Amino acid sequence: MIWVRSFRFSPLAAAVVAFAAALHAQTSPLTPDIPPKYEPATASYDYVKRDLMIPMRDGVKLHTVLVIPRGAKNAPIILTRTPYEASKRAERMQSPDMLATLPQGDEVFVADGYIRVFQDVRGKYGSEGEYLVTRPLRGPLNSTHTDHSTDAYDTIDWLVKNVPESNGKVGMLGSSYEGFTVVMALVNPHPALKVAAPMSPMVDGWMGDDWFHFGAYRQTNFDYISGQTTVKGEGRTVARHGYDDYDNFLRAGSAEDFAKAAGLDQLPFWRKITEHPAYDEFWQAQALDKVMAAQPLRVPTMWIQGLWDQEDMWGAVHCFLAIESKDAANNLNFLVMGPWRHSGVNYDGTSLGPLKWHGDTALQFRRDVLKPFFDQYLKDGAPKADTPPVFIYNTGENHWDRLKSWPLACENHCGEQSKPLYLTAGFGLSFTAPAGGDIKTPTAYDEYVSDPAKPVPYLPRPVSFADHDAWRRWLVTDQRFVDGRPDVLSYVTPVLTERVRISGAPVVNLVASTSGTDSDWVVKLIDVYPDEVPSEQELGGYELAIAMDIFRGRYRESFELPKAVAADTPLTYKFILPNANHVFLPGHRIMVQVQSSWFPLYDRNPQTFVPNVFLAGPKDYVKTTQRVYHATGAVSFINLPVVSAR
Repeated sequence: MIWVRSFRFSPLAAAVVAFAAALHAQTSPLTPDIPPKYEPATASYDYVKRDLMIPMRDGVKLHTVLVIPRGAKNAPIILTRTPYEASKRAERMQSPDMLATLPQGDEVFVADGYIRVFQDVRGKYGSEGEYLVTRPLRGPLNSTHTDHSTDAYDTIDWLVKNVPESNGKVGMLGSSYEGFTVVMALVNPHPALKVAAPMSPMVDGWMGDDWFHFGAYRQTNFDYISGQTTVKGEGRTVARHGYDDYDNFLRAGSAEDFAKAAGLDQLPFWRKITEHPAYDEFWQAQALDKVMAAQPLRVPTMWIQGLWDQEDMWGAVHCFLAIESKDAANNLNFLVMGPWRHSGVNYDGTSLGPLKWHGDTALQFRRDVLKPFFDQYLKDGAPKADTPPVFIYNTGENHWDRLKSWPLACENHCGEQSKPLYLTAGFGLSFTAPAGGDIKTPTAYDEYVSDPAKPVPYLPRPVSFADHDAWRRWLVTDQRFVDGRPDVLSYVTPVLTERVRISGAPVVNLVASTSGTDSDWVVKLIDVYPDEVPSEQELGGYELAIAMDIFRGRYRESFELPKAVAADTPLTYKFILPNANHVFLPGHRIMVQVQSSWFPLYDRNPQTFVPNVFLAGPKDYVKTTQRVYHATGAVSFINLPVVSAR
């Protein structure tokens, strides 16, 4: 008989086998700890992120990041084209929640199921091709077949054909450079581009946006140019020998001297700037307000900027004005101006410096005006938005104004005529013109010595361009820090007994002379607070700048053809200040300050005429005597866009 014994694994035996198998499967100690590819587990995320290379018409591929709500169907797309790294722009923080992943300014759209797209512009970060800081449109300055307009067109065309979750409708928004690319997309726009919102767009870099203001060069741009053009990715700021940029730039000499010392003369964009100091064809052909004026209106557009935008104050309002006459039905061209710094529309808008607003003004706008405006054109079945033609904050009375047009007052062809505010003897201001007086008598003018070796600072020293908080709020800095300097003239009204509202662009009409052959003129319109503000003691006596700018004298007759200024001759300098919607309240005073330097924000005028200020040498920088006139036949004033009481 054969006995067969049944065999059963004991628990102990099973454990031994499992241990042996585990021992056999262990990772080798020498296995590289960085795997060939890592994919985070995203199954729990409420969005899907796609990283793509989208082909353009010339074969160049642009790096594009799509953030799509999980399970989205028939969703609209919002596109932003950026030189600031699409991957970073699409990831405020690492989170499984789309709301936390995307930027603060996108929150109102994320909460309603929008698809968000960021794209690196040609030549930057993950995109192929060559980068130009402001690539001109095809034409005299661009002989290729591509520009930001065609790249936007090709991108939108690809998105509506290849994103199955979308409804085929695209909106564009973006601020600063990203606003510039929105404006470019409005030139021969793709049919699927249904709505646009350029925020603080770079529009005219010579007149009043990033690079110059009326011919005076903005030296903060050295760090930007270095960061943008030394490498394809993120570059560095210019190294300094000291903390105070007032000293750093003063020691360097001219702007070109500073650039050469830092090696920036290797950079083509800097060379382009120095080769075109005047408003020649290089700048004129890139002025997008002129381009937009020649475009038919096709896309509903909301032009947005801050009333204290320290970088791009010119672009939005001038584009709005350039095309407003074409908007006969008042349904395609809209303007928004909030109490914000540059790009402040996308962040918290409860305050700016010492100024506190009634709530988060930026969120109020994004939620109550911008989002419904985009919904109307992008979401199927969305109601018509109640969008005012002009939505602008009243910075004196602290509330939003819904207006039918802008400006409310100006020199010609507005609802109301501007009202001159005259500089008078004894450093006064009056709405009554000064009478009598011989232009040659000492009482006909006030004078000061402008010394390039001791320029007037634009901020209290020490000044550091790296102090980003100071830079964001510098336009609301208390101007008492220069009031009283011997090279700054301050004119002021008596205490106001009635409110004075201005709604538009103040226009400077300065009659002045210099003992040199060139000069800069800085004019500031200021609201002087009462000596005591009980609920906000820090505002007692505060000198709040409402609108101020700089004008380089050599361009008095022509922006394109600079000319030496006739020495010791009263001449009229006329230029506009930034737009304002402000009420000077009873108990306040209106002040006007005049000076001839604003350093180191703007390069110093040598005060000797040279063909190119960038190339001025040490001997060209001279002291001059400046005179500001307020006599019959030589009357200085600011034409204020005063609106009568309603």
